[in-house]
Amino acid sequence: MEIKRIKFLDKGFILSLLLLLAFGLVILYSASSGIGSDPFYYIKKQILWLTVGIILAVIVIRFDYTQLEGYWKYLYGFSILTLIVVLAFGEEVRGTTGWIGFGPFPTIQPAEFTKILLILAFAAYLNKRKDRLNNFMEMLPCFIFMGIPCLLIMMQPDLGTALVYIAVTLVMMFIAGANPRTLGKIILITTLFISLLLFMHFKFDTWLPLDDYQIKRLIVFADPYNDGKGGRGAGWNTIQSLVAIGSGGLTGKGMFNGSQVQLNFLPEHHTDFIYAVIGEEMGFIGAVLVILLYGILLIRAVIISFNANDLYGTYLVIGITAMWMFHIFENIGMSIGIMPITGIPLPFLSYGGSAMLTNMLAVGFILSVNIRGKKLVF
Repeated sequence: MEIKRIKFLDKGFILSLLLLLAFGLVILYSASSGIGSDPFYYIKKQILWLTVGIILAVIVIRFDYTQLEGYWKYLYGFSILTLIVVLAFGEEVRGTTGWIGFGPFPTIQPAEFTKILLILAFAAYLNKRKDRLNNFMEMLPCFIFMGIPCLLIMMQPDLGTALVYIAVTLVMMFIAGANPRTLGKIILITTLFISLLLFMHFKFDTWLPLDDYQIKRLIVFADPYNDGKGGRGAGWNTIQSLVAIGSGGLTGKGMFNGSQVQLNFLPEHHTDFIYAVIGEEMGFIGAVLVILLYGILLIRAVIISFNANDLYGTYLVIGITAMWMFHIFENIGMSIGIMPITGIPLPFLSYGGSAMLTNMLAVGFILSVNIRGKKLVF
């Protein structure tokens, strides 16, 4: 990599990322110190994953991303094969068959990595069809392209990751020039169809490709107390998250002082509900600060995408940005009770090796596009 390209690195993007990573380690230590006998267990593992992720990101930055465009079929095929292998040989964790162990190595979640592979492949696919997205029939191949891996994910079943695939597909197609009116009609019709399926299920007990607990999660967020009183029903997680965030007030209770967190009333507080920990221990100020840092990160990523030297780079960065945006919106939304619980982690903050490595690889690709793009004027 030419040294002169280093000066094009987006400082706003890097600064907001570093602050999020540092913030995440601090809040994770507070959230996980009371879990198990070793208070440093989760933070040590997270630092290890982050270190490996930074190394991978540096390697990716040095690599010219444009060389991958010609191999999109192989990337897509490998993603499909990976998801099939997971279904056949994966381990079940929390009702989802989405994990694979490799001998002495800990289990990983391949669906996390396929997000990046599919974005790389779909960006190249869209680049070939950028002038043929005017009506439903022209868009259909794109929906089939992303629909196949989405179907395999639903078979695990992993609703959260499937929703990420859908969000990424729609945003990338919109940026690639898909007719907005046609795309809007498709979204509306699909939403009505899903609503009809849910109605038929609850009215006539028709089949849905989801477990009962997942179906309950889709609807209980509207009234969590309807299933949360007197026991740990489907609304329990939402109730405890709302209590944690609400009790934090303006400035929070302070690190290691959150009752819902430290007394383990709030489930999965070091993974899915890490934002509730921020709300309880760092209050409204801390919660808003995290959103502002995410906002800066996403805005800088969009700027990088539109300053790319080629459309493939633009679509690639937009796909990653859409992935992060959906993760952030869904995770924070389920923590404050406006979105159903889907088990989607909060990027760079939630504990998890597969998610951290995936996000750092995504950072590498964005910065690879960044340093090879046009000089920023912002």
